[in-house]
Amino acid sequence: MRTHVAPAPKLFCAVSSFLLLASPLLLSTSHAAYAQRPNSTVRATSGQDGEAFVNSLLGKMTLEEKIGQMSQVALNTKLDTPADEMARKGQVGSFLFLTDAAEINRLQHVAVDQSRLHIPLLFGFDVIHGFRTIYPVPLAMAASWDPAVAERAQSMAAKEASATGVQWTFAPMVDIARDPRWGRIMEGAGEDPFLGSRMAEAQVRGFQGDTLGAPDHILACVKHFAGYGAALGGRDYEESNISDEQLWNVYFPPFEAAIHAGAGSLMSAYMDLNGVPATGNRYLLHDVLRDDWKFQGLVVSDWESVMNLTTHGFSRDAEDAAARAVNAGVDMEMTSHTFRDGLPAALHQGLVTQATLDTAVRQVLLTKYRMGLFRNPYVDVSKTASQMVTPEQRDAARQAATRAAVLLRNEGNLLPLSKQYKSIALIGSLADSKADIMGSWSLAGHPSDSVTVLEGLKKRFSPGTQVEYTKGVEIEREQTSIFDEQFSSPKPTLKTEAERDAEFHHAIDLVRQSDVAVLVLGELQSMSGERASRSSLDLPGKQEELLEAAVATGKPVVLVLLNARPLDISWASQHVAAILEAWYPGTEGGDAIADLLSGDANPGGKLPVAWPRSVGQIPINYARNLTQIPNDPDTRYWDGSSAPLYPFGYGLSYSSFSMTNLHLASNSVHAGSKLEVSVDLQNTSSRDGDEVVQLYTHQRAGSASRPVRELKGFRRVTLKAGEKRTVTLALDTHDLGFWSPQTHHWSMEPGAFDLWVGHDSSASDHASFTLQP
Repeated sequence: MRTHVAPAPKLFCAVSSFLLLASPLLLSTSHAAYAQRPNSTVRATSGQDGEAFVNSLLGKMTLEEKIGQMSQVALNTKLDTPADEMARKGQVGSFLFLTDAAEINRLQHVAVDQSRLHIPLLFGFDVIHGFRTIYPVPLAMAASWDPAVAERAQSMAAKEASATGVQWTFAPMVDIARDPRWGRIMEGAGEDPFLGSRMAEAQVRGFQGDTLGAPDHILACVKHFAGYGAALGGRDYEESNISDEQLWNVYFPPFEAAIHAGAGSLMSAYMDLNGVPATGNRYLLHDVLRDDWKFQGLVVSDWESVMNLTTHGFSRDAEDAAARAVNAGVDMEMTSHTFRDGLPAALHQGLVTQATLDTAVRQVLLTKYRMGLFRNPYVDVSKTASQMVTPEQRDAARQAATRAAVLLRNEGNLLPLSKQYKSIALIGSLADSKADIMGSWSLAGHPSDSVTVLEGLKKRFSPGTQVEYTKGVEIEREQTSIFDEQFSSPKPTLKTEAERDAEFHHAIDLVRQSDVAVLVLGELQSMSGERASRSSLDLPGKQEELLEAAVATGKPVVLVLLNARPLDISWASQHVAAILEAWYPGTEGGDAIADLLSGDANPGGKLPVAWPRSVGQIPINYARNLTQIPNDPDTRYWDGSSAPLYPFGYGLSYSSFSMTNLHLASNSVHAGSKLEVSVDLQNTSSRDGDEVVQLYTHQRAGSASRPVRELKGFRRVTLKAGEKRTVTLALDTHDLGFWSPQTHHWSMEPGAFDLWVGHDSSASDHASFTLQP
């Protein structure tokens, strides 16, 4: 396996916290096995539970050993103490960025066999959308509108990661993001808390399995708590200013859903939330997380965010920063040494109590206990290689990529490509980039494993159809990425203006000579992700000029987008016959795109975020409140439409569908129960396909104004050609509740509700019902 080298000081945000008690059987087995370990200083009696076991261990620890358990060390940075020495002296609880199974076992043996208390290490790595086999980016998986896709992808990722000895991932990211300029929109599920909550639950189940410590699974870490996705101006790390109403109703729900799904750890966020840095925010990490939600797991800081409490101008020095983070509820510090350097003095000065410090250490130890690390902390190295990029992994990745794709336009049914086309011009530097098809946060992936669009099309269409490829243009990020030394996009090879002009004209000539052109445009993978925010949503470089020149030839043009945020394609939406949003589809992306273009797969994905016409419309999320003049909501700007280019939930198919006969089981429902809503869905075409039935509600009156529409149910349904089926959704009245800025409480308020069912957030099939106490 590769060892990654980090670019410099402040990298990524990575970890999270822990909950979910393991089964009594697992706990007793784990404890007994630890008691039998040679040289173990801890002895147990039959039936002793995890709390007692950990408390006994905690009572034997020195202050240095306690703070060691609260410290995570990144092995891709310069260390002031050798890793072996830290493990041997109990000065570290977790290592980050190590994927070599043999080295993980070796360091684990140092900790377990040579340290005074024989406490195992916890090895973490950013498994965001795949490990060695890369799956579609999380925003793309949300576009599947199928939680099973996300669950299977993260389960498969966990299988590979755990085979190397990695036990902890810093995912899922469940931040709601309504500004596509923010680079990390790619890591979440988009703009909607209901869709985001379902995807959060699915990913937790995928990573962790049925219980913490399940075979072939790893510990999930829900991040970034909370409000990171509302960064001012979409600029990464900027402050977030969010009202309590928006916090509770928009930004908190996916976190709460992930915790209730059993997430074992949670990560604090980088930024200031309403003037208080999240890593030192006791309201977030204690009052909401521990008191309100009863979270029982581990809280880890983001990369150096404890140290940066001082950078924020919040704490005065290391002692103050360490005390504020621990007092707020941070159990482990990621990468910086503020706990190590500041906690002893903070304890001596009375800034933090021994009981508070012990509570944090207890969470770390309980997490390791529940993971079964005291029973068996090692990985079977002989099986590692056989688990990487297996046929099963490739098949799952290919299916996920096809289900994530969104067909945005298909005038004249240009897609799927007709067999009458005997020559295809494939244009765009992204069309043959093995790294860029994977997307950002593919740190353990090998580009050599990837199937590019060029490779996929040649396999699918040759020899019957000739596929000719050229770049046309090259694109390059203006500033370097913090990940360049770990995972970089190919560098431009056209050095002079004359070379660039010649390549541009060569591409257009190739379009003229071919029956149909497929342009693969978008962003380099380095243009999305952490510290990859943009002030513009334009197609980078001269891609727009290339696209317009290709269309001007008069040849049929298909635009395939590789990206992880909405881009400005307003011109294309009117002039390009077919547009397929493929996102960053991962290792099997080229084969999946070939399946989609050929018709072997039928697009069925839907947008998880409203697509703006221009950057000036942001934010343009669908779930806005009614205005003073609610009529003509698309005319808020005098110089252009204020409607999105494509609404939330939008997506076409090669099939066509109708929804009729909307029926509610009752015209009233009592709080705490469910209301069955049914609709007849029919495939009105001659091609099998998928449609997503979407249910939206609006509360007409209450203690606060409510959004014009809110997603409250959905189901992706596969229908054969001509098939008709009644689809029933159970509307849970708990989902009609909200946090009221008037009462400062969460409640379901009786009254009249509107309900719509349809193909996207503009659904017109309407009914109404009354919520009874």
